[in-house]
Amino acid sequence: MPDVLIVDDEVLACETIQLLLSNDEEIERIWQAHDAHTALSIAYAEYPNIVILDIEIPGLPGIELAKKLPPSCVVIFASAYSEFALSAFEVDAIDYLLKPFTDERFYQSIGRAKAKLKLTAFFEKQELTTTVIELMERQQAKYKERIAVRDPGRIRFIDIEDIVFITGAGNYAEIHLLNGNHILHRETLCNLEAQLNPKEFVRIHRSSIVRRNFIAELRPNEKGDYAVILDSGENLTMSRRNKDKIYDLIR
Repeated sequence: MPDVLIVDDEVLACETIQLLLSNDEEIERIWQAHDAHTALSIAYAEYPNIVILDIEIPGLPGIELAKKLPPSCVVIFASAYSEFALSAFEVDAIDYLLKPFTDERFYQSIGRAKAKLKLTAFFEKQELTTTVIELMERQQAKYKERIAVRDPGRIRFIDIEDIVFITGAGNYAEIHLLNGNHILHRETLCNLEAQLNPKEFVRIHRSSIVRRNFIAELRPNEKGDYAVILDSGENLTMSRRNKDKIYDLIR
């Protein structure tokens, strides 16, 4: 719903334009200003979408006033002087109404302003969507796709997608793979957890991390923790301090 600021030193001219705008159900709020200082005060306090601006304004010429308005304002000039039209478009005015103008010509101009506002809103939404996608991609990119495991005389690369679960103690971790192999890796579980996407892996115990989609069952036991049964049959433990992650797994 656009808001409109009318800037004209003639009160009658402002009232005429306001009357025309009152017939437009999409216009929400309307302000009047009769000098440049008041116009700028309203513009930066209320941020109107559309500004209908005369060329001769006390305090500052209309062209110069347009340059000082917030960039989000769509400007329509309404003047009795045709010679300023080129200058008006040089400050990105959407239209130049030559007084006296017909009602039809006025509503045509307002229609152009509304169209520009909608187009601007569309591109702003597209830009926001692009930004969100880029941030998500950056977040995903910080997680490893492969882990380099040092063996005597060689370095092996383990694909993250091949990992079922990881157990560890101290500075070592045992990586359990889909093919049943176990690989000893000199790395703490805390460091490994930071490298793994939390959408795919969950820390269920201070000594174990498991891939979410390999969890088959959760079984509560008398101690208040849970047995975590994997598709492959392995039985791990979810400690009581990690019980809050059950609801996340269920969702």
